Amino acid sequence: MRFIKDILCGILIGIANIIPGVSGGTMAVSMGIYDKIIGSITNLFKQFKKSVITLFPYAIGMVAAIIGLSYFIESFFENYPLQTSSLFVGLILGGVPILIKKVKNPSTGGKSASGQFDVLDVVLFLAFFALIILLQVFGSGKEAKITLTVSVFQMLKLFIIGVIASATMVIPGVSGSMILLILGYYNPIIETINSTIKALSPWDFNTILHNVAILAPFGIGVLVGIFAIAKIIEFLLSRYEKRTYYAILGLVVASPFAIYMGIGFGVITVASVIVSALTFAIGFVVAYYLGRE
Repeated sequence: MRFIKDILCGILIGIANIIPGVSGGTMAVSMGIYDKIIGSITNLFKQFKKSVITLFPYAIGMVAAIIGLSYFIESFFENYPLQTSSLFVGLILGGVPILIKKVKNPSTGGKSASGQFDVLDVVLFLAFFALIILLQVFGSGKEAKITLTVSVFQMLKLFIIGVIASATMVIPGVSGSMILLILGYYNPIIETINSTIKALSPWDFNTILHNVAILAPFGIGVLVGIFAIAKIIEFLLSRYEKRTYYAILGLVVASPFAIYMGIGFGVITVASVIVSALTFAIGFVVAYYLGRE
């Protein structure tokens, strides 16, 4: 049962990483598995077997979501933006009680481990709240048109883009997809992934080889970025747990505002509002259930 539950969590994290404005890190925090994932990533080489066993179901869910659900999720966001966004807002806010509990009762004995907040805690919360709003404001323009080619320079750029995107995927509240959109690489990467999947059926070897040559450096950059930022976050959680969680709380609480700011609501009707309220409630309950130990 735990294995299936972890796969479901992985699916939600994978879906969140597909959609600009929604953060996979936020999903992990909301479901109460953020610390466990970060710890497993940073100890991958020290405790290889244990880390792989922990990460495996999440990885299955994420890969399944990215490969199998990306088209459908994007279609839902395009045709039912308010209802779909409300589902993700519910998923995010459903985990806030768990996060508040962590803020009030830090588990480590590091610096600032006391459950009482001070001025710096409030400053961190407000600063990171504002950061997410500003990222959404400055990232709301049209995506630049970029054509991906197989060249040494382009492959180096894709590696760096992968590092940047994955780092932001790990940080709660910061959407890796939104960063890719700002940098102009979101649609080219998604199109290349979809092109590769389509080429598998007739086994178009030339297309597959070309796309793999483009996606490989990006994928390597993603892995390097995830490992590097996970190390930093683990250090912060071990030394400054309470203040780190205040910063994370600011990122998470700002996420619903950023998500609603980033969508075109379309025509709002009574029916759409009712359905949105239902999807919000479903998301909230699912996040609360998955976040329980």
